[in-house]
Amino acid sequence: MPARAVARPPRGDARRAILDAALALVRKQGWAATSVDELCRAARVTKGAFFHHFATKEALGIAAAQHWTDVTGPFFAAASFHALSDPLDRIFGYLALRAEMIRGPIEGFSCFAGTVVQESFATSHPLRDACGAAISDHAANLEADFREAMTLHEVRGPASAEGLARFTQTVLQGGFVLAKAHGGPAPVLEAIAHLEAYLNLLFKRTSRRKTHR
Repeated sequence: MPARAVARPPRGDARRAILDAALALVRKQGWAATSVDELCRAARVTKGAFFHHFATKEALGIAAAQHWTDVTGPFFAAASFHALSDPLDRIFGYLALRAEMIRGPIEGFSCFAGTVVQESFATSHPLRDACGAAISDHAANLEADFREAMTLHEVRGPASAEGLARFTQTVLQGGFVLAKAHGGPAPVLEAIAHLEAYLNLLFKRTSRRKTHR
């Protein structure tokens, strides 16, 4: 999300302000590059307030991974594609929504959990596990639709609902990495378009989706 000025949080809201600052700063500049001092300035809290709520920066990261799920979960749960009757249409609706979100600066559409785990997977197992859980929990939201789609539509070759849900997140997370490497959103949109083409082939469905390039 774009950087913006924030007011000092009301008393009792410091923890939420720190978590929100973590989501914004880490997606913008990375986990290692984000210091406690920067987080405090962005959240407009003192270091005393920071360490009152989080014993360490690692503890903040673990809480922020859950906060990421708490913030993004309701957004996706309320999306209009859930009203579609065909589960395959719901899956393509999810991908269309993801494509619509790919705009503006990279920190506005990239993933907090994916950003952190790329830097911390070998240095903090608790942080790795928290971020992995956030990504896996989001992937699991697609499993029911994939499972239902596999009962309603002919599937070309072996596949599982769990594997397809994970693969969808693999494509998105990889697209975010390449977007950072190339300095723009094109790789994510290209990856989503290829994923849609693959799913059309897998489910033997004539493509009705437009390319997001």
